[in-house]
Amino acid sequence: MNIQVKTQDAAAARPLAGKVSLVTGSTSGIGLGIARALAEAGSAVVLNGLGAAAEIAKTRERLAADFGVKVGYSPADMTDPAEIADMVAAAVAEHGRLDVLVNNAGIQHVAPLEQFPVEKWDAILAINLSSAFHTTRAALPAMRRNKFGRIVNIASAHGLVGSPFKAAYVAAKHGIVGLTKVTALETAEAGITCNAICPGYVYTPLVEAQIDGQAKAHGISRDQVIRDVLLAQQPNKHFASVEELGALTVFLASEAAGSITGIALPVDGGWTAH
Repeated sequence: MNIQVKTQDAAAARPLAGKVSLVTGSTSGIGLGIARALAEAGSAVVLNGLGAAAEIAKTRERLAADFGVKVGYSPADMTDPAEIADMVAAAVAEHGRLDVLVNNAGIQHVAPLEQFPVEKWDAILAINLSSAFHTTRAALPAMRRNKFGRIVNIASAHGLVGSPFKAAYVAAKHGIVGLTKVTALETAEAGITCNAICPGYVYTPLVEAQIDGQAKAHGISRDQVIRDVLLAQQPNKHFASVEELGALTVFLASEAAGSITGIALPVDGGWTAH
């Protein structure tokens, strides 16, 4: 194998080498899976989210050791525009650039409209939608300077369809899809892309706990909960994995996806094909 082929192989294995990525809500679950995929692709990563300081430190150390990249952390509150701006500014100051922004932070609450707590509505809109506006607004100047940027918004199948009792979540995720389109249009000539990933149910520890809870509550088996409750709307009857979402994010962040912008891409086993 000659040197040129080896170099090409290395570039293909680490397509984001030299890049810097910021992933909100990335100390666990989907966000951590995406951060791990970006690190494996060669990007330095800034984590953000909740959790015990010791566990977050272990996560940072593990990612850095596994993939040989810098791994930082910001405890910025995703309901606070000033903290969000400071988080982005600190990432740019430390690394001199910010190439990839993944807006993943989110919370959920389920209740009928007339019983939906106002404070829950406000919190969900702040974290699931407004935080993405604030991070994007803060990140764009650095991306424009470098004439390169990739913004990936983690929306949901609920950004494309509705479900009862999820008024705030559905409204926020539809808003994320709209924000994605506007951002894509405004940055189309700047070497920046913005896309939304719209997952259905993704297998995470939180979903695992939900399976056990539903099985006990309804007196049915785990398989019944998965097939007939959680995945009732997903024709493939299969959870997406955090690894799938991570791989897709890496692709959207790569040079290969330079002409893909403004899309809302379902990863939902056919849910939104109905």
